[in-house]
Amino acid sequence: MTGAHVLNMAASTTAVGANPVLNLGMFIGFVAVTLYIVHRVSSGNTTTSSYYAAGGEFTGGQNGIALSGDFLSAASFLGIAGGIAVHGYDGFVYSVGWVVAWLVGLLLIGEMLRNTGRFTMGDVLAYRMRQRPVRVAAAASTLLISYFYLLAQIAGAGGLVSLLLNITSKLGQSLAIVVAGAIMILYVLIGGMKGTTWVQIIKATLLLLCMALITVFLLGRFGFDLSDILGQAVQHNSLGAAILTPGTLYGKNELDFVSLALALVLGICSLPHVLMRFYTVPNAKHVRRSLVWAIWSMVGFYFCTLVVGYSATALVGSDAIVHAPGGENSAAPLLAYAIGGSVLLGLVSAVAFATILAVVAGLTLTASVSFAHDVYASILKRGLAEPRKEVRVARLTAVTMGVLAIFGGILVNGRNVAFLVALALALAASANLSTLLYSLFWKRFNTPGALASIYSGLGSCMLLIIFSPVVSGASTSIFPNEDFHWFPLSNPGIVSIPLSFVCGWVATMLGSRRENPAKQTEMEVRALTGIGSGLPS
Repeated sequence: MTGAHVLNMAASTTAVGANPVLNLGMFIGFVAVTLYIVHRVSSGNTTTSSYYAAGGEFTGGQNGIALSGDFLSAASFLGIAGGIAVHGYDGFVYSVGWVVAWLVGLLLIGEMLRNTGRFTMGDVLAYRMRQRPVRVAAAASTLLISYFYLLAQIAGAGGLVSLLLNITSKLGQSLAIVVAGAIMILYVLIGGMKGTTWVQIIKATLLLLCMALITVFLLGRFGFDLSDILGQAVQHNSLGAAILTPGTLYGKNELDFVSLALALVLGICSLPHVLMRFYTVPNAKHVRRSLVWAIWSMVGFYFCTLVVGYSATALVGSDAIVHAPGGENSAAPLLAYAIGGSVLLGLVSAVAFATILAVVAGLTLTASVSFAHDVYASILKRGLAEPRKEVRVARLTAVTMGVLAIFGGILVNGRNVAFLVALALALAASANLSTLLYSLFWKRFNTPGALASIYSGLGSCMLLIIFSPVVSGASTSIFPNEDFHWFPLSNPGIVSIPLSFVCGWVATMLGSRRENPAKQTEMEVRALTGIGSGLPS
């Protein structure tokens, strides 16, 4: 079958009309099996340690695969493949940034965070500072960042279900997002951290194997000649040879590219659901192993996305991808249909949905734990909350976050999920990175500095996003028919990230209050040695 024939076939049928019953059957089967596994491994989730951090029982290798599963999400599998298929070279920038970014966690944050906290970032900040204000700030940061990340994942899930069942109407796609969101909430309510982690391990393994096998098959189809893939990609992409060089996305605004790169590199290990995963292992040694496993898993995966992305435009064509349900995010499923028919499409879509499912479960769990632990238990109940009631509050928060994310996912449906994730990374780097680094490495850092760095980063990043081309003033905006933007960049990281560092430093220097020196010394010893860092029951 020639590339042109596949392109015409995909354009006329959206590549999913062949056997929607088979697609739906594989999708339901995967959900049923994983829900059963979650239920089996998550019995006894009545203590905060078991529900929040799986009791610290996972090894470095297991947690590393789960970490890669946490980040090999809809953005990685659907968004990057689609970005490369449609935009070429510039679509691959996300992959490079995200691999490099894990070194920040490995070298600066991971071990010390594990040693000084219990469940959340708020534990680290409150160790030597005033509990109430810093925990509220940490919870606000976690909830907002998790919500932005959830939008991307649920929008990707809705697009994938729409593609599977060939749903083209806006109402139908909105209903698909509602169904996907409801299933994801179930995982959190049933599983807690232990169930969520096992789902991550299963889906990461399946995703890596699936991508590796598809990549080998594609290379073999083109005679293991990458040049042949690129040549056919040029012929079937509306941009032509431009997809092999930089500039298709960011050529008109290099500053926007720099801003995006900052968010990608500095944002990953500032994400609340990534930080929380450092507490699921018994000690800092396993944190190091986790990060090494995660890095190598993603190096292999992102090489595969390069082959898959260019092969998608070579065999399906950029126009067919853009006009399919889900837009750019449909590149990998369309390619699966082109090379393997309905069976491979159903398998790839089921794995992709599992990818989104597990990531959303982790995000929702993180947001709910932050509210229940930092706000309800530590502030409202002043540390005297009963474990069962605290877990119940976490589950109620998970339902609330899930419902809000469903509404937001409907609003941003059709946008490239990798782009949406980049906004969440900008928020994370702006609010959390400066606060964590100052808290771990600067003895003078105090409560006013922590509050200033979190709120200035969150506030400035949100303000610039609202008044950027992301929201209005462009054909790809959330509100394309409105124009109230004045900030020229699509990603605000280049402004908001340095601003949070500056505001944290200024507030610390101007603040008259010095934190407890004894607690500071204790925190320093604990961060470096791990003494006393065992998880409570």
